[in-house]
Amino acid sequence: MQEKRQRTVRESQAERSEVIFPGDANGLGNLFGGRLMQFIDLVGAVAAYRHARATTVVTASMDSLDFVAPVHVGEVLILKASVNRAFRTSMEVGVKAMVEDPKTGNLRHVSSAYLTYVAVDDSGHPVEVDCLVPETEHQKRRFDDALKRREARSGEVERKKRLRKSLENAWYI
Repeated sequence: MQEKRQRTVRESQAERSEVIFPGDANGLGNLFGGRLMQFIDLVGAVAAYRHARATTVVTASMDSLDFVAPVHVGEVLILKASVNRAFRTSMEVGVKAMVEDPKTGNLRHVSSAYLTYVAVDDSGHPVEVDCLVPETEHQKRRFDDALKRREARSGEVERKKRLRKSLENAWYI
C-alpha cells in the first residue's frame, strides 16, 4: 500500500462557469434546479478527483443543498468547489454557486451544497485518499465543520437503513 501524502485545499480547488440558455430553464426563464444540481455535482467531482488522484470518484451524497435565489437565462453561473475534509476513502466537498451579471460584473449568491465523494479503483472498490491540510482560518473552520456534518450524517444513515427495512414489502415505494 502506498503511503498517504498530504494535500492542501488549494491543490484541489475547481471552478466552472456556464452561460444559462433557454434550454436550461423552466417556463419562467429560471434555471432548472436539477440542472443546477448537475453543475454542482460536476464541479464538486473535479475537486474530489484532484484531491484523490484516483481512477474515479463517485458521488455518495449531496446534502444541505440550498437554493438561495433563481438563476435567469442569460446570466453567467460561476461555481467554486473545494475539498473541506478527507476521511479514509471519502471526501466532503463544498460548492458555492454565484451568478455574475454580464452587464455589471456584480456577483449574487444563488446556491451552496455539501457533497460526499468516494474514491474507487477500476473494480469499483473504495481506495484510501490523501490527508487534507487546511492552511487558512476559513479552511480550518470548514475542516472542523465537515467532521460535525459527517457525525450528523452517520446517524441519518442508520435511520434510513431502518426505514428501508420497514418498507421493503411496501408496493407504493
